[in-house]
Amino acid sequence: MTTVREAAFAVFEHFGVDRLFGNPGSTELPMLKGLPFPYVMGLNEAVVVGMADGYARASRKPALVNLHSAAGTGHSLGNLFTAWKNNAPVVVTAGQQARSILPFDPFLYAERASEFPRPYVKFSVEPARAEDVPLALIRAFVTALTPPMGPVFVSIPVDDWERECEMPRLPVIDALTVPSATGIERLSTMLDRAERPALVLGTGVANCEGWASAIALAEKAGCAVFVAPYAARETFPEDHPQFAGFLNAWRDQIRDALDPFDAILVAGAPVFTYHVEGDGPHWPEHAQLMALSDDPQHLANLPGGGGVLGDVNEGLALLAERTNARAYTGPTHRLIEPEAKMTAAHVLSRIAALRPGDAIIVEEAPTARGPEHQTLPITREGGFYTCASGGLGYSLPGALGVAMAEEDKVIAILGDGAAMYTIQGLFTACQEKLPVSFLILNNGAYAALTGFSGEFGMNHVPGCDLQGLDFVKLAQGHGIAAKRVDSTEDLDAALAWSFQSQAPTLLDLRIR
Repeated sequence: MTTVREAAFAVFEHFGVDRLFGNPGSTELPMLKGLPFPYVMGLNEAVVVGMADGYARASRKPALVNLHSAAGTGHSLGNLFTAWKNNAPVVVTAGQQARSILPFDPFLYAERASEFPRPYVKFSVEPARAEDVPLALIRAFVTALTPPMGPVFVSIPVDDWERECEMPRLPVIDALTVPSATGIERLSTMLDRAERPALVLGTGVANCEGWASAIALAEKAGCAVFVAPYAARETFPEDHPQFAGFLNAWRDQIRDALDPFDAILVAGAPVFTYHVEGDGPHWPEHAQLMALSDDPQHLANLPGGGGVLGDVNEGLALLAERTNARAYTGPTHRLIEPEAKMTAAHVLSRIAALRPGDAIIVEEAPTARGPEHQTLPITREGGFYTCASGGLGYSLPGALGVAMAEEDKVIAILGDGAAMYTIQGLFTACQEKLPVSFLILNNGAYAALTGFSGEFGMNHVPGCDLQGLDFVKLAQGHGIAAKRVDSTEDLDAALAWSFQSQAPTLLDLRIR
């Protein structure tokens, strides 16, 4: 016999856990006794889950989170939803009051704890007995790591950790699902018969480490390559001659972009992610469309066409071997050189020019996404992370998690509104001495929202004015060196200072 805590620690070790992300509370204290790895503390549970998400995606192993009962879980839910959309294998444990006083509605009691985070976790449970906690944790890790990956939740009463239990057997799971030979044949036949094939690549390509396989298939089959709407990771080198650009989340714009092509293979993404209502066909009527994904929902939601289920990297690699060779004759995405003014486009172009060669971009600046596509190409595998959910507050702590998993410079490009959701993450950046460059594109507003208001015939949106925020003082208050940049004359020197620093830094970039 062993204690539940000892068995849990063995489960954590088996699945490669090397740190615990959390913000401690009373119902979690017995879990922390004799903790065998570092505790990474965040000042808010949204920060904690965002860090774990970034770490899990960058390290390619599960991240362990500990939250405080219902209140802490509630604080985390925005970024837990994002972890769900990001397919991040995050295992969340949450404290619960002692079993002996649960019938009395005690202070810090989480009523129906396993239901609270649903539906944005793959698995959620509060074990019926203390002895069942280790098995519940094993199931949680396996579920989190099974494609499509995602967060899971286990509620654990405070008095369970000291109870005795049997040590369960620890499984070794290979969750890779190889696409069927029949499915690969169907995809390759469509590409071989086409005159002008196109690939649309989504986040699932990066989740399956499919960067090299996507390049191999595109070059072999002569495909134009597009990034799927709202892709949350890098999918293809954006300086490659066959990179054709980014699809916008409007049905008519997707049709127009894909109109020159007669065969479309969507890999690792739904068909398609939209941001507004639309009508008419979802892709050009003259073109065939097929999808390849490890997510059954991507295939279940297909508005026509056909689909193949399986590991995206494996499928792309098999197609690169199977398809016929064809020269590329399609379009190439072109970057712009913006005028030297303090605009998002110019600032992003200078970031592109001055960034270290292996730098990793973590982005959450919705207003600047268009200029980013025109000025800041992502050219390396593992070089880009953003928020798949559309919520704000992920990327500042997400950058911390990425920096814990990677040795390369991490550059967090954040809008002023987005940064304020989880600004407490700067404290952890300082405490952990993470060399992240926080670049705040400060336009004094929720400008993405005001820009989108035209879709609804509005010329004024209340509640969008953010004038008066001083990010230099906010950074310094968290122990981080910071500078304000108001003019293009000071921009390059400030960026160089931040990129060369081995400590966290922040630039308050006042853009127009």
